[in-house]
Amino acid sequence: MPDKYPNYQELARSEQEGTDFVIRQAVRKTTSTLMLSPHAGRIEPGISEIILIVADNDLSYYLFEGMKPQGNKDLHITSPNFDEPRCLALVGNSEMVIALHGEHGEDKVVYVGGLDMRLREHLKSALTAYNFIAREHAKPDLQGTSPRNICNRGKTRAGVQLELSNGLRRSFFESLYADGQKKPTAQFYTFVEALRTGLGNVGTL
Repeated sequence: MPDKYPNYQELARSEQEGTDFVIRQAVRKTTSTLMLSPHAGRIEPGISEIILIVADNDLSYYLFEGMKPQGNKDLHITSPNFDEPRCLALVGNSEMVIALHGEHGEDKVVYVGGLDMRLREHLKSALTAYNFIAREHAKPDLQGTSPRNICNRGKTRAGVQLELSNGLRRSFFESLYADGQKKPTAQFYTFVEALRTGLGNVGTL
């Protein structure tokens, strides 16, 4: 199903910032690594929580979060078309970009994509070492290899995209509803540790 809005300008004409969506960001002066999600909050549940904990006080982050009582899928802009100005500015000033997304499958899998093959392998190795299944998605449009993909628009023009299946994200919380997401499981913290280990192995932390 195609997106309701082809770009941010069209979305902003109909959706109200602060009511329908919110943008959260932080810039860390000590790093040039950015973690982001253009589909956070209620658009793809569970992603905001992961990014905020992984980023901690070390990494910059950007979250475009859906806040609507319902219909948050309307706020989904596919990654190659995501052009919210604050996000583009942060990405353009970052050496390393890692984008997290929610994937709809029920198998507990992390689909690793993007054009930064070195970082991909470090993250894949760390995830595997922590007993997570990490592989490339079978669908080309979920492999994050378009040069226009938001993860590949940093200074190096090569980033990483992680697609977290619905089944995997559900294992991180009591549920993927708002109340359930306030109660992370031990698996959530293991996943965070795996990502931070992978980033540390590539010299980011």
